[in-house]
Amino acid sequence: MTHKTNGSDARHSVASQVELELLAALLEPEDATYPWNPSDNDSDVYFDELERQFAMQDVLDEEITSRSQTFYDQLDTLWLQVGDSSYYKCNTITAVVDRLQENLHNTFAASVPQNWLNAIASKAAEIFTPQQSMGEQLVQCVQNVLPSWATDDLLILARPYAYAMRSSEPQSLTSMISNIENQDWTALSEIEQAKLSIAIAYYALRQLNEFETEA
Repeated sequence: MTHKTNGSDARHSVASQVELELLAALLEPEDATYPWNPSDNDSDVYFDELERQFAMQDVLDEEITSRSQTFYDQLDTLWLQVGDSSYYKCNTITAVVDRLQENLHNTFAASVPQNWLNAIASKAAEIFTPQQSMGEQLVQCVQNVLPSWATDDLLILARPYAYAMRSSEPQSLTSMISNIENQDWTALSEIEQAKLSIAIAYYALRQLNEFETEA
C-alpha cells in the first residue's frame, strides 16, 4: 500500500513539473518560443541566439566593471583638484579663522578688545606653519595691532615663548590666561599691551597646532 502511495506521489511530482514547464513555455513571448524538438532546424538558431546573448552579457559585465573603475578614478582626480583649488582653500581658512576667533573671544573677550583678537586670529591662521620659527610667527601675528613697534623689539618680547616651544616646555597657558583676565586693557601701558598681544598670539598658534592634530 505504501509502495503504491509513493509511486502515486512521484507521478504527481513529475506531472507538476511538466505542467510548470508547459506554463512557462506558454508565457514566453511569441518570438522566443522554446524549441521542444531538439532535432528541429530552428533549435540550433534558438540556442545560438542564447549563447550570443550570454556572451554579450559577459562583455557588458566586463565593460561595466572597466567603466566603473574609470569613473571612480575620475572622481578621485576631481576631489584632488577640489582640495587644491583656491576656492576650497579659501573656505577652509575662513572656517579655521572663525573657529579660532571664537576660541579667543571665549577666553579673552572680557579683557581684550574684540577687533584686537580678530586681527591676531586672522593673521595667525594665515601664516601658521610648523616650518617657520615660533618667534617670527608671533611677530607677524601682532604687527597689525602694534604697527609702531619695530620687528626686532617684538622679537625680543617673543623670545621667551620661542625658547619655551623649542625646549618642549611651553608657557603655562592657564597662568597666562589668568594674568590677562586680571588686566584692565585700557589701563595697560603700551609695552604691557604688546606683551599680552604676544601671549595671545602664542595661545592662538597653540590652538592652530591642536586643530591640525585633530585633522
